[in-house]
Amino acid sequence: MRFFLGVFLVFSCFAAQAWPEKPVRLVVAYPPGGGIDVMARQLAEKLGAQWGQPVVVENRPGANTIIAADAVAKSAADGHTLLMTTDATFSINPHLYAKLPYDAERDFAPVTMLVLLQQLLVAHPSLAANTLPELINLAKKRPGDIRYASYGSGSQPHLSGEMLKYKAGIDLVHVPYKGISLAVPAVMAGEVELTFAGIATSMGPLKAGRIKAIAIGGAQRSPLLPQVPTFAELGYPEVETHAWFGLFLPAGTAKSISEKIYSEARKILEEPEFRQKQLVDKGYEVVGSSPDQFAVFLKKDRESRGRAVKISGAKAE
Repeated sequence: MRFFLGVFLVFSCFAAQAWPEKPVRLVVAYPPGGGIDVMARQLAEKLGAQWGQPVVVENRPGANTIIAADAVAKSAADGHTLLMTTDATFSINPHLYAKLPYDAERDFAPVTMLVLLQQLLVAHPSLAANTLPELINLAKKRPGDIRYASYGSGSQPHLSGEMLKYKAGIDLVHVPYKGISLAVPAVMAGEVELTFAGIATSMGPLKAGRIKAIAIGGAQRSPLLPQVPTFAELGYPEVETHAWFGLFLPAGTAKSISEKIYSEARKILEEPEFRQKQLVDKGYEVVGSSPDQFAVFLKKDRESRGRAVKISGAKAE
């Protein structure tokens, strides 16, 4: 037994030393141009320089991230194919879809959660509520009259909106739009009163006075918006208003390779200039969790999103 364990450890060390032997594919589950794509390209450039091999970004959008995840799940477990995606793939989709072409838990190895994205509940300036208690009171006086936008059934804003309805005992009307970029403009135009959106998306309209912030998700207030209270401090910790970006490998990839990628990605996240200008200033909360820490987080996140999907009654579209 000791002999085989020794052989395994030697093989793992050799795999890490020899890797990467060829260009590395970084499959991104979203189209070019968005926040996750920009971050992927920045990481690819820096990791490629460290490894002495190109890291090629391959955008595989579509089917609510399923296309990209399936491609990586079916790739060789040699460390030369990575998936960069969001909570939709691993925390939400397993509850939305009766059948996926892969097992979200067994077919992937978590590497690191790069960043957490706190989500704001924002409102049209004309709404007669500036705080969450005021909004809840208004909604109770006007049941079924206040609308919130999402970008589809099962999307993060939909789940957050339905959880808020459930916990606060209010009736808000869900208005799904066709894309992630349409929800905030819908609030600005007065088509709906509310939506949940990321800090980066919201900052411009907030500064221009075209929307106002009601509350924010996460364990603590954002340094970019210190005046905006969290749902937790207002008594609604179950309103999950976050997203995240993470890296994954196909299951079966040598642990030593996973640890090496995590270690080097974390070093990049800790570079002072990159961290401040490309992450913190854009509203990202830097995480850089280890593979084991990420796995523990994923289990809890998947469970909480499962409860939200059940409460919302969301179905895959």
